[in-house]
Amino acid sequence: MQERQRRSFTEEYKRQAAELVVSSGRSITSVGKELGLRDSVLRRWVDKLRKEPASAPRRPSTQAAPMPADQAAEIARLREENERLRMERDILKNCPALWRACAG
Repeated sequence: MQERQRRSFTEEYKRQAAELVVSSGRSITSVGKELGLRDSVLRRWVDKLRKEPASAPRRPSTQAAPMPADQAAEIARLREENERLRMERDILKNCPALWRACAG
């Protein structure tokens, strides 16, 4: 049996991932999939962020200014395309009849 390597993350990365969930309004599941994290791990980070007192000093965010509209539109377009490609991949992956047709 292959042993999994335990990943470690910096406190800054944990905070940024949790802030992404809180600030974007997206679900923990969707952000977790995007970042390649398990729901339980990200949920723990979000809970920790929400329990911190509001007066706690926060590190400056790398994205202090709002992004331009064209960048936001491009990101939205790429997310939609990414989701469409994932669905297509999953359909092809789960259809053995197509594999047999291509092979033979």
